[in-house]
Amino acid sequence: MQSEIEEKISKFIAETILFSSKGYPYPIDASFLENGIVDSMNIMEIVMFVEEQFKIKVEDNEITPDHFDSVLRIACFVQGKKNPA
Repeated sequence: MQSEIEEKISKFIAETILFSSKGYPYPIDASFLENGIVDSMNIMEIVMFVEEQFKIKVEDNEITPDHFDSVLRIACFVQGKKNPA
């Protein structure tokens, strides 16, 4: 079961970047880099979407594969920003 955050991110990528009306066709932990799902310009689109959608600020040094290389990693990053330990 996908979280609401994962669902919003995968829907955005499917519709805006992959131009798919059938939903996100990859597992949520599929690496964007390894699978060629998005490019560097798409990452910036995703960052802007995440900031706007989830009302968080993404610092330049946070735009790394650790945070932005899969739907799951982005969702974990957003969750961490919204609920800091």
